[in-house]
Amino acid sequence: MKHVLRGFAVVILLLVAVAFVHAEAPSARDLPPGLQIPDAARPGPNFDVDRATEAYLNLLSPEQRASSNAYFEGGYWLQLWGLLYGLVVATVLLRAGISQRLRDIGERFSQRPWLQTMIYALLWVLVAFVLGLPLSIYADFVREHQYGLATQTFGGWFGDQLKGLMVSAILVPPLLALLYAAVRRAGARWWIWAGSGAFVVILFLMMLAPVFVEPLFNDYKPLREGAVHDAVLSMARANQIPTTNVVEFDASRQTTRISANVAGFLGTTRVALNDNLLNKTSLPEIKAVMGHEMGHYVLNHGLRGTVYLTLVLVFGFWVVHRVFDALLARWGGGLGLRGRGDPAALPLAIAILSVFFFLATPLTNSIVRQMEAEADAFGLNAAREPNGFAMSAMRLSAYRKIRPGPLEETFFYDHPSGYQRVHASMLWLKENQDNATANAPLPSVAPAAK
Repeated sequence: MKHVLRGFAVVILLLVAVAFVHAEAPSARDLPPGLQIPDAARPGPNFDVDRATEAYLNLLSPEQRASSNAYFEGGYWLQLWGLLYGLVVATVLLRAGISQRLRDIGERFSQRPWLQTMIYALLWVLVAFVLGLPLSIYADFVREHQYGLATQTFGGWFGDQLKGLMVSAILVPPLLALLYAAVRRAGARWWIWAGSGAFVVILFLMMLAPVFVEPLFNDYKPLREGAVHDAVLSMARANQIPTTNVVEFDASRQTTRISANVAGFLGTTRVALNDNLLNKTSLPEIKAVMGHEMGHYVLNHGLRGTVYLTLVLVFGFWVVHRVFDALLARWGGGLGLRGRGDPAALPLAIAILSVFFFLATPLTNSIVRQMEAEADAFGLNAAREPNGFAMSAMRLSAYRKIRPGPLEETFFYDHPSGYQRVHASMLWLKENQDNATANAPLPSVAPAAK
């Protein structure tokens, strides 16, 4: 075990060295601040949806598009490497006897199964964090800086990772204790209990996260007064979103990406905009983004998505149950694993579930992508800012491949592609050519240099 941990320590140190080299990589991928409307996207009797769409797509230079494609396509491989890396970690935990030793420590501290499981889970969270650091440093820090999407120093990034570790150390032990209690009590039907419990836990965390978790990572404060504040509150009222809690947060300390969300329910609902969205975009873009986010809330995507994905998770638990028992019967004794109720076998269960969700990626992506498309349509009608929506889609396309093939979009996209979003915006504009923003006297924009 010492040799294994020493090897991981060497890898971590090498990646930390690389991280410091890339910590200040410049960002040259963003489109300029403010709204841009290509001449072909102006209303008129000869307005052509396809020509207007292509004009927007051409706002990205060839270099920007190549960088976006490389980043997004590299993410496909990263999903595979992440799966394989996780399987290696699970193998190390089981074959080196690490997981079994963690279980034994829990048993030495208490005779109560639920407390033994909580002690094991806490130790497992810490060990898994350390073993997962090499991939996390590369995927979440080094690579993000290489593509100009991250702004944090390594110290700031690692501080956030430690905060995430703290949250996991608080939440995971009791949740795993409940899961293993279900396994012991329900026997072969544990997967039904586990799926039902997961549904309740996800909804509960949806209420808690905006209030207690997200402020650990960013500074949330009331949205600054002005035209944006008034427009967002007006849209919230018009769409019957029951809150006046509209805030902004300092995402620029971590990333160059724009984002916003409407989160929570039962008194915790909150509208949040990140400062990149406020500082880099125009009012039509902000209204378009907020129309989309409010669409998620009004269309009840939080609950619907939880139901859909819980059904997938229940099926995943069933697959784990069938495969897990078969593998335990064959190799469990040699590994010192006592049965499905043994916490030491958790890495094996997680490995099986990881393979299941990797294979189910097209299904889960399609579920989410459908809801995102619904929110897009809602947002266009709520905000009535087709050019704002097209422009925000182009900003997102600085790190999302803008024009994938049909199978590529089905397998790897959990949002509509940039092309689909711009095209939908221009189709809406064709049917609503009296749009105020589209007819405003803004400077025309020439296509990017080829």
